Amino acid sequence: MKFLPLVWAGLWRKRTRTFFTLLSILIAFLLFGMLQGTNAAFSRGVDAANVNRLVTVSRISFTEPLPYADLAQIEALPGVDHVAFASWFGAYYQDPKQFIFSFPVDPERYFNLYPEFKLPKEQLDTWKRTRTGVVIGIGLAHKYGWKIGDRVPLHSTIWTKPDGTSDWDFDVVGIYEDPQDAGQENAFFINHAYFDEARAFGKGTIGWYIVRIKDPTTAVATGEAIDKLFLNSQDETKTQTEKEFQQSFIKQMGDINFIVTAILGAVFFTLLFLTGNTMMQSLRERVPELAVLKTLGFTDGGVLMLVLAECLVLCVIAAALGLAAAAALFPMLKDVVGIVNLPLEVVGLGIGVAVLLALVTGLPPAWRAMRLNIVDALAGR
Repeated sequence: MKFLPLVWAGLWRKRTRTFFTLLSILIAFLLFGMLQGTNAAFSRGVDAANVNRLVTVSRISFTEPLPYADLAQIEALPGVDHVAFASWFGAYYQDPKQFIFSFPVDPERYFNLYPEFKLPKEQLDTWKRTRTGVVIGIGLAHKYGWKIGDRVPLHSTIWTKPDGTSDWDFDVVGIYEDPQDAGQENAFFINHAYFDEARAFGKGTIGWYIVRIKDPTTAVATGEAIDKLFLNSQDETKTQTEKEFQQSFIKQMGDINFIVTAILGAVFFTLLFLTGNTMMQSLRERVPELAVLKTLGFTDGGVLMLVLAECLVLCVIAAALGLAAAAALFPMLKDVVGIVNLPLEVVGLGIGVAVLLALVTGLPPAWRAMRLNIVDALAGR
């Protein structure tokens, strides 16, 4: 620590150059935090998938409906513990930009299948009795200021009523929480019985089935048994584990991990040359000064550590500022990624990358400084 003032003075010898280098690294780590945070949020949803749940969709397309009558056949299969279903409602609140993740479900079946959703029993009972009732996540309630007893109008982009309108009114009768994953607290669950009766088309169908199995090790066999039930029928199915389903759903938007890696790879490849060039230029300008330090008794190893420390301080400070800016801006992506805070693992990874960047770009000039000959350096050779 006693050499920190010397490191700091060397770092700010050329203030303008240091400032712009710091700014470049800061922006790179701001981008790193936002992109890697988004990637981590998507990955977290996949990793949190329940190993006891399967998802059954139409073999043709995820958007193709399945008959409600399939439920009894699936539930009768050996190894199946419980079956629920959901459909995609596709709606927004007041403005198309205010999209709501809304799903018609059977109240009892669905919440039995998702014990991680905490909903008071009296609210669940009220929901079962209220045809226009909905249960919403606490995150959604906070976002729009909704509370139990409110009447919420939604406009569906898919489902119309017999009179041709696409406007639906619902009554909030419950608010659920998910203590393990706040990203799951933004859903809007509609009573399927009311939805099925009120829609103009598609009656008697659902979007997909969620199947809880008794033994996770039988997931593949049970999935094959479900698909075999409806083989060669008009409504063939495709059954996957919940994790596989979420992975395939995310990949429909693109390979997020590959996109993030490619962008960050290009950014840091450029940053490597920028920072390395800055440190080499700084060393060339300070050759006589480093020779004087050696003359005063600094060892070769001491000079190497001094130059390396300058690069380390620059990279870590800039990275910390960039990650702090990313953490401040990350809540703006809540509606996209479902979480509010930048994951701590991303912050830790960012600091690790900053240290690696400092070592890679700082080691060549530091090595050159260590091997500096005092006589040649003072003579300007």
